[in-house]
Amino acid sequence: MTVLSMFVAVGVVISPILRVEGMCPTAHLINITCSVFMGPWYSLLCAAMIGIIRMSTMGIPPLALTGAVFGAFLSGFLYRLSKGKLLFAFLGEVIGTGIIGAIMSYPVMTLLWGREGLSWLFYVPSFILATLIGGSVAYLMLRKLAANGMLSKIQTALNTETYANSTSTVSNAAAIFSLGMIGFALIKIIAGITEIESRAWSYASYGVLAFFASWGLIYYIVKKGKER
Repeated sequence: MTVLSMFVAVGVVISPILRVEGMCPTAHLINITCSVFMGPWYSLLCAAMIGIIRMSTMGIPPLALTGAVFGAFLSGFLYRLSKGKLLFAFLGEVIGTGIIGAIMSYPVMTLLWGREGLSWLFYVPSFILATLIGGSVAYLMLRKLAANGMLSKIQTALNTETYANSTSTVSNAAAIFSLGMIGFALIKIIAGITEIESRAWSYASYGVLAFFASWGLIYYIVKKGKER
């Protein structure tokens, strides 16, 4: 309960970072980390509590719930189903929030919130982008914890399932891509803080993302070629 409370508190405090309506990258950082540490049900509870607090104290629309709870549960579920593969925890968040949560947000925002001009896929692009940014940070952090043995120690202390962690070509390529997402987010944050609206910032952010994405793809192709 103490760790869950800490996740909720941190999630609420950092939620305004890089946030616009339909996009809250830090929520996905918390979702994936909580899923791996504590499992799908605690992660679902954590996401729901953060969403309720944000809605009641910050005036956030119901997107605070629809954009978090599905990914939180699916992230933890796929992590355990895959026997501890961090990449599946990441993919669970992307699918659960970026697709399921985004689609479910349409009827909620239309019928309950009175928004007009929306479609079933309206929130999909922004939700997926947010999950890729926040999920990349969580993925790299958890990989580091797994590599130095701290992840299994934390899971043992919390009395949750532990798994033997190993790296693969796919996970390493995903880690390289994650660096690009983090670089993309940092440039966007700097541009937001300095309030500088320039195409150069936009080009730089997408340039960094394209560079690391290409690097990850080349790494994967080369490694797979050597394995064959």
